[in-house]
Amino acid sequence: MKKIYYLSTCDTCTRIMKEIELPSAFIQQDIKTDPLTEEQLDELYNLSGSYEALFNKRARLYRERGLNNEPLDEEKYAELILEHYTFLKRPVIVNNDQIFIGNSKKTVEAAKESIHN
Repeated sequence: MKKIYYLSTCDTCTRIMKEIELPSAFIQQDIKTDPLTEEQLDELYNLSGSYEALFNKRARLYRERGLNNEPLDEEKYAELILEHYTFLKRPVIVNNDQIFIGNSKKTVEAAKESIHN
């Protein structure tokens, strides 16, 4: 599978997608207009090994709800990601059996290298 989960209203996602120069073979899913399904989240979990790795702790709702002050388990991370799109760390790039989560420079470079090599 070649797919990117992103948010079209996120300037960082847009910049990264341009920088990586995604081939047309990649399926692009805007998680705001086409929310992540439970099945898709399970696929991402199987590649990443953790719901926490997929969770965006910088999301405004994370602090607004006081979630940063309570212990969260894997089940709760999954529940929150499915509940609201901002809880998914973005972008998530799946290149066959490799997954790249987030927007750190190192992650973006690794994704770019994986896609174009």
